[in-house]
Amino acid sequence: MYDGIEYRGFSQRTVETLAEYSGVPVWNGLTDEDHPTQVLADFLTAKEVLKKDYADINFTYVGDGRNNVANALMQGAAIMGMNFHLVCPKELNPTDELLNRCKNIAAENGGNILITDDIDQGVKGSDVIYTDVWVSMGEPDEVWKERLELLKPYQVNKEIMDKTGNPNVIFEHCLPSFHNADTKIGQQIFEKYGIREMEVTDEVFESKASVVFQEAENRMHTIKAVMVATLGEF
Repeated sequence: MYDGIEYRGFSQRTVETLAEYSGVPVWNGLTDEDHPTQVLADFLTAKEVLKKDYADINFTYVGDGRNNVANALMQGAAIMGMNFHLVCPKELNPTDELLNRCKNIAAENGGNILITDDIDQGVKGSDVIYTDVWVSMGEPDEVWKERLELLKPYQVNKEIMDKTGNPNVIFEHCLPSFHNADTKIGQQIFEKYGIREMEVTDEVFESKASVVFQEAENRMHTIKAVMVATLGEF
């Protein structure tokens, strides 16, 4: 009936079950644990803008180190042999199982993975600073206060960008972002917690270092490439 199925939801097991029994290509558009198609656009954008080989790119994620985007970026960086830093509070580290698996893959491909809660150490020398929302879709309202307290020091702002020591550093985000209180959710956050800017400041989001809209466009191109690769006959 279908030539392919794209699953965007919560359970990683659901997409794996679909892939096992459907008999057609199944594309993981997002789960609680992973976001592999996003990473394709993130890496392509970095390569386009920086004009470097992947092995020469220092890619740093700052924020919630155990969410689906952080997981996907770490796995992708390991496969591509990149130098990947994950900067987050210890309470939000990725699982040991995932971290060890990614470190082994990185070692095989000439890459390196560093996990640290030290912002200065983590961002120094970065070519890319990446962040994501502090609370992911589907998480209960009760986690907001705790997450805000943990992650407030890890907000991507001009100070963090400057700490890279790289005048050509770029900023990436999978979007949507809470860089101001102009959205309904952004206004609700401001009214409840008094925070206008969350994971990234408006100054960084709107700066020349920000490549988020080029990155968003590349989502379309990379998804088309995945579909051609999995549906096409060569």
